[in-house]
Amino acid sequence: MPSVDLSLDECLAYSPGLPEPDGFDAFWADTLAAAPGDDEADKPSFTEIDARLPQVEVHDVSVPGWAGRPVRGWLRMPAGATGPLACVIEYLGYGRGRGLAHENLLWASAGHAHLIVDTRGQGWSAAPGATDDTDAGAAGTTPGFLTRGIESPATYYYRRVFTDAVRCVEAMRAHPRIDPERIVVTGVSQGGGIALAVSGLVPGLAGVMPDVPFLCNFPRAARITGEPPYTEIASYLRLHRGREESVFRTLSFFDAAHHAGRATAPALFSIAMMDEVCPPSTSFTAYHRYGGPKQVEVYEFNGHEGGTEHHRARQLAWVRALFDRPAEG
Repeated sequence: MPSVDLSLDECLAYSPGLPEPDGFDAFWADTLAAAPGDDEADKPSFTEIDARLPQVEVHDVSVPGWAGRPVRGWLRMPAGATGPLACVIEYLGYGRGRGLAHENLLWASAGHAHLIVDTRGQGWSAAPGATDDTDAGAAGTTPGFLTRGIESPATYYYRRVFTDAVRCVEAMRAHPRIDPERIVVTGVSQGGGIALAVSGLVPGLAGVMPDVPFLCNFPRAARITGEPPYTEIASYLRLHRGREESVFRTLSFFDAAHHAGRATAPALFSIAMMDEVCPPSTSFTAYHRYGGPKQVEVYEFNGHEGGTEHHRARQLAWVRALFDRPAEG
């Protein structure tokens, strides 16, 4: 496969002018200040189910997300574990849902709690417990999610998604069996972009693992890749000529590279140099701007699949070292 973007040396030196919009911090402070509610019905619920997994305890989760509307997930923990557990919160790739109760047992098998979070409106909509996007339907969108509500930051789809993601961290911090000081957020592609957004919106995370992250440097991505989902932006602008400035202004409030600049937690990135979906220069934009201690694993000859299970092994070692590190102070 030929190179799809800048060379590795060029990406390591890449520092684009990516201006932040005025009012970025105020917009997110106001967004997250809108609490879901104080009624019992507005609190997270965790219902243990029989997943026929003797070594793993599985809970069906509902967290009040954007406007208090439920976000679904699975919480998996090692059966019989005592004491507050470290927790890995995982956000999902584009178009994926939380799946079935017995899937994705890696982090529970490693001795950690693992919350896997639905992305509203995505995944298999007919699946039991799917998370709906009841705010969908903004005029003028193209098929997909990337331009849903793009007419304004206030109506944009990822405002709801990022809020959901933050509420899930808050829910796990309040869970009696979770150590609130040992929470790591992660995700692949879209999930990696969401994890980066959370890294800038939630202080005090233990770690962040963005894997081939999406939602970074929208202006460049929309102009250089011919692969979806970024092509949804080009398709929208092809229909709505002259809206480039307003579209990219909206997207700038959700660019994971801007959120990354506000992060302080240690981070382990992965970036694939032949990634046609999330071009490496866009992921490196977020990496270079990341505000906390950071490492990156580069998969020079891989596409959007990245390091797959090789990178999972790297993450397992990184998380173990992170949680075994003596507390500062």
